[in-house]
Order: sequence, then C-alpha cells, then structure tokens
Amino acid sequence: MEFTRQLSDKLSVEQVKIELLNTAYGNNSTYLAKLDPRTLFIWYLFFGIFPWFIHNQAILIGMFVFMIVTTFMAKVSPLIVFILVLGLLGQGGYLLIASWFFGGDLSVILPLMILTLKLSIISLASITVFCSMDPEKLSNGLLRIGVPGQVSFCIAYGYRMLPSLLEEYHHIFLSFRLRGKAPDKKGILYWRSIIYFSKIAVLSFYPLLLSTSKRARTTVEALETRGSFYAFNHSEVKRIKLAHLSFRTQDYLFLLFSTLYIIGLFMLGSYY
Repeated sequence: MEFTRQLSDKLSVEQVKIELLNTAYGNNSTYLAKLDPRTLFIWYLFFGIFPWFIHNQAILIGMFVFMIVTTFMAKVSPLIVFILVLGLLGQGGYLLIASWFFGGDLSVILPLMILTLKLSIISLASITVFCSMDPEKLSNGLLRIGVPGQVSFCIAYGYRMLPSLLEEYHHIFLSFRLRGKAPDKKGILYWRSIIYFSKIAVLSFYPLLLSTSKRARTTVEALETRGSFYAFNHSEVKRIKLAHLSFRTQDYLFLLFSTLYIIGLFMLGSYY
C-alpha cells in the first residue's frame, strides 16, 4: 500500500505539472543551457537526422552512450525519461508482435533492436536540446536562424501554455466526475470503470479546446494592440532583441568535441 501511494503521488497531475515547469524553466544552470541556441540546433541537426542513415551497430551504440551522457548533463526530468522509455518499449513490442503475427521469426529481433536504438538516439537528442532551452531562448534561437516571428512565437507560446493546459484539463476532468455517476459495479478487471474514465477523458477535450481558442484569441488581440506583429517583421527590432546571442568559446568546444567523438566512432566502426 505504501508503494502504491508513493507511485500515485509521483504520477499525480500536480506532480506532472511541476515536472513540466522544471523541464521548461528549471535547467538554466546546466552547461548545455548556457550554449547559444544555434549551437544546439546545429548539434541536433546531426543527431536528429543522421542516425537514420547509419547501420553500423558499434557506431549506433557509441552515439547512444553519448546521448545518455548529454541527457544526464541536461538534468532531464525522470518523468520525461520514463515516458520516453515506455513509448519506445511499446513501439518495439507492437512491431515485434505484428511481425510474428505475419509469419516472422526470431530473426526480426535484431532489426527491431537497431530501429529502437536509432529512435532512442533521436529521442534523447530531442530531449537534451529542448530541455536545455526555455521558451524565450527557443524563440530567440528560431528568430536568429530566420524562422518567421509568428512561427517562433507560436512554438514558444505553446511551450509556455502546456502546464496551464494540463491543469485546466485536470479541472475539467474532475468536474465531469463530480457531475457524473460512476458505475455501481466495476465489472471483471474493472472494465466498466475503464470505459467510464475513458469516456470522461475524451469528453474533457472539447471544453479545453474551446477555452484554448478563446485564450489564443485574447492573446493575439493583446499582441496586436502592443504592436508585436510589427516587431516580428522589423529588422531593427530583431537586431536589438537578438543582440545578446553570440558564439562563444564553450560553443566551439562543444561542437569540436562532438565532431571528434563522431569521427572516432566512425574510425572504430570501420573495424567492426
């Protein structure tokens, strides 16, 4: 019972909201968070794309180890890592069952493991990069590389609003439970309760979408009143806003180390 209570506390909506806030705003003191966002974009451009074109197992394992180290350096929330592992296991298990159902055998395990390894590298790289940038830094980095101001703002705005949307969804869900009536009999393996909560979970999305659209409209009107859309497309305003972004020694060292590490992996992979 004690373990169940502790697990329930860890998976509560309030705890999930705290973890999301820490992910978005609580990693500013890490080494990766002090890098220029363009450095992280360049680094992610390689580790988010090139693993698809690499088939050498030794190289992939080396990249996976490197991703584990960078994820640890970024101080990623254990909840985020747990969700990632759960998704990878579910994806790999689904493909394994589907392959066996259509006549596959044990020979499909190795290709699925390689696919899961590639997905793990790309997913960990994504988590490392985006957990190392708060919404404002992400928005500034996107503006600096030429992304339109409206697009960069929308990404940063969605990033900021995620914890609030999660909390609002929880309140709507609880209001449905308060006004509804749970099944008197849970059924075998709680199937009636599962159907009841699944129905509430779906119905809770409709008021959330309405509330989100109203909030987005209010935000857009406030931005238009303050002249933000003029600032998005004015080069002088962009120059002043992004003047603090610059490549420093630590950016070059990080990219140099990553490059040398990858070169070493390819040299090692040529022997295996």
